[in-house]
Amino acid sequence: MIKIAPSILAADFANLERDIFRVRDADYLHVDVMDGLFVPNISIGLPVVESVRKVTAMPLDVHLMIDRPVRYVERFCKAGADIVTVHVEADSEENTRKALELIHSQGRRAGVVLKPKTPAEAALPFLERCDLVLVMTVEPGFGGQRFMEDMMPKLRQLREWIDSRKPDCELEVDGGIDPLTCKTVIANGANVLVAGSSVYKADNIPDRIRELRG
Repeated sequence: MIKIAPSILAADFANLERDIFRVRDADYLHVDVMDGLFVPNISIGLPVVESVRKVTAMPLDVHLMIDRPVRYVERFCKAGADIVTVHVEADSEENTRKALELIHSQGRRAGVVLKPKTPAEAALPFLERCDLVLVMTVEPGFGGQRFMEDMMPKLRQLREWIDSRKPDCELEVDGGIDPLTCKTVIANGANVLVAGSSVYKADNIPDRIRELRG
């Protein structure tokens, strides 16, 4: 089954509860947390996650684009995250392992994220501990960027490793997902699709969510 995770980065923050309700037909709600250090932008943090948790029962898929995420993963779990993903580039291998362990200790699902220039092999040291691997198909930090089709070999390689080593792990993509590119990433092994602008700018959001499922 293909799952859709609308990104609230594309929502109207003055009407966030309304915009969360508008994507209720989706599977996850994707929450991008940026610190202005790991990526050149600042978005939202713990108070917003806590507030979102109060207004929806949707699983919160929290993507931490922050430096040394091991410092904060427990707090995001306690704020209401159901899935917490951390970038392999954001800290040492030891601390990334520790971050995954801390997330699991809170009874939440954990995963790693790979930037476009990071090879698929970077996920291997963590794969056995992952419930989800996220492949960025744009450079992290800003919404509305163009889809990077040259990430498809990475996606196929990760799908092969997941199927052979950790078949219950989900493979997620984030960046430039629309009714055309969704077909490409699904064909290359993704089963969770993050979509921001293409969902929130659609004339009919439920129809767009169904369309993105392929």
